[in-house]
Amino acid sequence: MSLARKPKWRRRAEDRPDEILDAALEEFTERGFDATRVEDVAARAEISKAGVYLYFTSKEEILRALIEREIAPVARKMRELADAGLDDPLGTLGAIAAGFAAVTSNPTVFAVPRLVISVSGRFPEIGEYYRVHVVEEALGAFAALIRAGVEQGVFRDVDPIAAARAVAGPMMLHAMWMHVLGGDPGKKTPMERAAAHIDLVLNGLAADES
Repeated sequence: MSLARKPKWRRRAEDRPDEILDAALEEFTERGFDATRVEDVAARAEISKAGVYLYFTSKEEILRALIEREIAPVARKMRELADAGLDDPLGTLGAIAAGFAAVTSNPTVFAVPRLVISVSGRFPEIGEYYRVHVVEEALGAFAALIRAGVEQGVFRDVDPIAAARAVAGPMMLHAMWMHVLGGDPGKKTPMERAAAHIDLVLNGLAADES
């Protein structure tokens, strides 16, 4: 029997925050963040509205918790992998870019970034939270590798932050192309797209004159 079908009396209290977050993500995705009420989340989670407030004080706190559960760990893992791979900045950069492309290609994973993009203009504190806990962590991973590559002579002397944005930005744009604008993702796998992108970042558009 799935968790959603278990009678309420059989559910463990420690499961409830995740049940609430699951319900909230479905409601936010279907209705939009602004249109979703706490009672809508409660109804989908099959608990009372007061039960939701035992764990979360507001919709904004629920969205921050979704960021922490769904996407912030990915950014932190990228930073951990970057720090562990500084001896091979080029190889690690390619590996992390491939993982980043795969993650952002997943519509379920991208549901939270998509929500944040849609509400950050009206809830700047949510945008700031996402920037600090996700974007800066991910950019920090790429920047650390580029900085190490510059120091080792693997990369030419560039601004690591600007270069990190050049690596991550187009992949995020591709994710928005697919998940927000409904564009055709093309035939390449995420790994193939990441490899082609890293090649373009490293070698540019100029023809080989040799």
